[in-house]
Amino acid sequence: MCKLLPIAPPTCHASVTRRVNPSRLSAGPRRGAALIDEVRRVFEASFRVCGVRKVWLQLQREGFDVARCTVAGMMTAMGQEGIIRGKTVSTTVSDKAAPCPLDHVNRQFHVPASIMLWLSDFIYVATWTGFVYVAFVIIADARRIVGSWVSRTVHAAFILDAFEQALHEWGPAHRTGLVHHSDSQWIDASSRAV
Repeated sequence: MCKLLPIAPPTCHASVTRRVNPSRLSAGPRRGAALIDEVRRVFEASFRVCGVRKVWLQLQREGFDVARCTVAGMMTAMGQEGIIRGKTVSTTVSDKAAPCPLDHVNRQFHVPASIMLWLSDFIYVATWTGFVYVAFVIIADARRIVGSWVSRTVHAAFILDAFEQALHEWGPAHRTGLVHHSDSQWIDASSRAV
C-alpha cells in the first residue's frame, strides 16, 4: 500500500500504532480525545439543547481550560448543534416567473424638488404573542414617516392601507408629482406615479 500511495512506511506504521494504542499519542491529541468525551457529556446533559457558548461555559465552570473555538470545532466535527430559540420568519418569497413592475426610481433616491418621492416597505416585530407586521410610507427627502399600518398577518391590503393613510394625511394638494416606490412583492403599484 505504501508503494502504491506516496507515503513513507514509517509514517504509515506510526499512524496505525497510534490508532491501535491511544497511549502512544502526543499530549495534545490525548487531551483532545479526553475533551471530546467531556463536550459530548455536557451536550447530552443539556438534552442536546445548548450551543457552543453554553457548553464552553459549563466546561469552564467544571475546571477544564479549553478555548471556545476548540469546543466549537469539536461540536462541529461531532455534528452537534444547539437549538435556536424562536422561529424564522420569511417575509419575501420572490416569484421569478412573475413580471416585475417598472422601476422609475432606479435606486436614485435623491429626486428634484418638483417630484415628491414616497418609499414604502414593511418589517416584522416579535412580541410575546407572536409576530406583528408594520407597513410604513416614508418621504425620501425628509426621511419622515407619513403613513403606517399594523397587522397580524402579511397581505397586500395592510401595505396599501399605510399608503392610503399617507394619502389621506397629506391631502390632494401634495399629490402632484408624487412617485411611490415599494420593494414589496404584493404591491403592483411599485414606482407608479399617482
